[in-house]
Amino acid sequence: VQLVESGGGLVQAGGSLTLSCDVSGSIFGLISMGWYRQAPGKQRDLVATIAGGDSTTNYADSVKGRFAISADKAKKMVYLQMNSLKPEDTAVYYCSVRIFTRDFWGQGTLVTVSS
Repeated sequence: VQLVESGGGLVQAGGSLTLSCDVSGSIFGLISMGWYRQAPGKQRDLVATIAGGDSTTNYADSVKGRFAISADKAKKMVYLQMNSLKPEDTAVYYCSVRIFTRDFWGQGTLVTVSS
């Protein structure tokens, strides 16, 4: 399984970006898909997840009401719509999928929010 993120870039505070994650390979046994982020000098944190079965979503408190995760399992794509971006959202954003008990990660895409 390979994951490739795209859509990162530089945006002004208050702006929007949409991240995409293209998943290749079999997703049989999919448990969840998600986005995580890692700011410089900090640990990688959960941003949002979506369940593979019923598509239940879960968000970090810091992004609730501003970010929205969605997935198209037929196309094996995961998206993160980010609105009202803040400078503190600046980070490398990683896509991840959990298949059975194994986690797969993309290489990350940089999002920079200027004030």
